[in-house]
Amino acid sequence: MEVELSDDFRCPISLEVMTDPVILTSGHTFDRASIQRWLDSGNRTCPVTNLPLPPSPPLIPNHALRRLIRSHSTTFYPSNLQPCHSSPPPDPLSLVSSPHTLSSFYRCVKSSAQFRHLATESGAVSVLLRHVASSGESQEIALRALLRLSLDGDDMRVGLVADGAVDALAVVLSQGGATPSAAAVAATVLTSLAIVDVNKCSIGAHPSVFPALTWLLSCGPDRQCMREAATALYELCKFTANRRRAVRAGAVLGLVKFGMAGSERAIEVMGQLAKTQEGKAEMRKVESFVRWLVSVAKNGSTRGAENALLVLNLVCSDCKDTSMEAVKEGAVEASLDWVGCDKGKIGKNAASLVRTLQDFQLGCFR
Repeated sequence: MEVELSDDFRCPISLEVMTDPVILTSGHTFDRASIQRWLDSGNRTCPVTNLPLPPSPPLIPNHALRRLIRSHSTTFYPSNLQPCHSSPPPDPLSLVSSPHTLSSFYRCVKSSAQFRHLATESGAVSVLLRHVASSGESQEIALRALLRLSLDGDDMRVGLVADGAVDALAVVLSQGGATPSAAAVAATVLTSLAIVDVNKCSIGAHPSVFPALTWLLSCGPDRQCMREAATALYELCKFTANRRRAVRAGAVLGLVKFGMAGSERAIEVMGQLAKTQEGKAEMRKVESFVRWLVSVAKNGSTRGAENALLVLNLVCSDCKDTSMEAVKEGAVEASLDWVGCDKGKIGKNAASLVRTLQDFQLGCFR
């Protein structure tokens, strides 16, 4: 008897059931062969929305839909096409189902690319995410297994987010984790997933992610947790819309406190948040903020000074009071020490700040 499949399983181009569904940057899913032919013909718009696509748009496998199609019909995946192995690997679903065998699952994930592929195809990821969201002893092992899976490339990262990884990670980050290092590992996984641009948007839109990272940044059990939270914020805030989300979640104060405790990564994140009006406004509210950044520019490492000069330029560029404070604290002198330095962008940032503050001073005498 022929199985009746949903229209969602059919490619919008060929109208056939998809065997290799992929996600276009527009968010719509197509069979790989059909959309590749469309692109190879010179088309640069989405066949569904007719909106323009970027040059060489990536085709991201839709693992969740592929598994769903598989579960509804074996017609398109005949058993005689399945690979044969003289010594088949362990069943991922069996190993991940019990907390007692989760360590074995983790060892297999670390050591075998074939096992990692089977884990994503078998539905084991959904069970793994339940362990991640639990508060039991198995949580950290599950997180480390998830981290190893996320390192298998962009396709895997997109598939994990589609499977609900962000929901599980948000639980860990919000509650602090079952062990002191669990929250740090969860933040590291989030950073890995956020490497893919389409995931930055999906993760940032989750209502709990930025509040949880902000909490961890301020109240994490140790410096490692705070550092991993700052790194996750840095990766996520490369996406413009996420910068405002981070500011609204209160990230600025946590970053300043962590930065004043010596974290250069925190200043780097502030360089992204200061590109928004909301971010600059919050930074100006922090007592001694300008004095601290000028001190970093004078006495910090090259990397720290580079980012401190960037933030100073951004917060001074449209505020006379902040510019006046920066001049009084010696920002011009600190910048001149770096002008001409060819390491990274520090020379450029220093020159930009000098121009900003000189323009302010000239304006005062007109």
